[in-house]
Amino acid sequence: MLRPNLPSIDDREGEYVPQGLPTVVDAHVHIFPDNIFSAIWAWFDENAWPIRYRLASSSALDHLLSHGVSHIIALQYAHRPGISRMLNRYMVKKCREFPEKITGMAAIFPGEKAAEEILKEAFDNGLKGVKLHAHVQCFDMNAEEMDIIYDLCESEQKPMVMHVGREPKSTAYHCDPYEICSAEKLERVLQNFPKLRICVPHLGFDEISDYRNLIEKYDNLWLDTTMVLTDYFPLKESIELDNFRVNRIMYGSDFPSIPYNWDRELKCLKESNLSRENMEWILHKSADGLFQVT
Repeated sequence: MLRPNLPSIDDREGEYVPQGLPTVVDAHVHIFPDNIFSAIWAWFDENAWPIRYRLASSSALDHLLSHGVSHIIALQYAHRPGISRMLNRYMVKKCREFPEKITGMAAIFPGEKAAEEILKEAFDNGLKGVKLHAHVQCFDMNAEEMDIIYDLCESEQKPMVMHVGREPKSTAYHCDPYEICSAEKLERVLQNFPKLRICVPHLGFDEISDYRNLIEKYDNLWLDTTMVLTDYFPLKESIELDNFRVNRIMYGSDFPSIPYNWDRELKCLKESNLSRENMEWILHKSADGLFQVT
């Protein structure tokens, strides 16, 4: 569980992607309008960790691209009903600002009025999928209101990134992630919507073993590595990515909302014993497969 005032790590950042790594696609980067970013930074200051990179969206995207990241999956989520259209227009604008370098995901608040219309509009304007965050939006992934989103994404062949792992949780959220999030609940979605492609961030922390088993069973599930390879959170199990189905694992940084240097996780991957082939899957091939980057 998150607690207030988690530490920052004053590690040295690299000027470029670590030498010797394959092409890097960052599958988990957040962008928001300035006022929302400011509110997020204030929330993290009070309830989690100090964010090291307090950058506006364009600066955050440029930072990664200028440091050698080849492509970015850009994510937003609607913190309340009624702002999804605004966020989606903002995402479209940023994708056009960085042509062919950004894959933008649409925002929607589950259960909000005209959800299907909002998402169809976002897809028509070039957004490539949907991002949801159960901890913030407090949705039950098995609730009937979710079927509208699942049905549309399945029929339109648009992937979903859903933070439905139970951690990192906080008492500052308006719901208990342990009550609404579980690998078991997600498995029902995978079974009911077998053509719906889903990525769960943070390797499904803190049910990492359960999610590892799910990607062995289901071809429509991916996981990203965001923040769990960096020795920042105390994990109840060690992570040996060679034991995972690597064509369903992708690298993500959570940039810019991190308490350490932008390339910390890339350095951890470089220092691992992963084969070159497995490294290629994790650093770009899996993301290419899910998001059709190339």
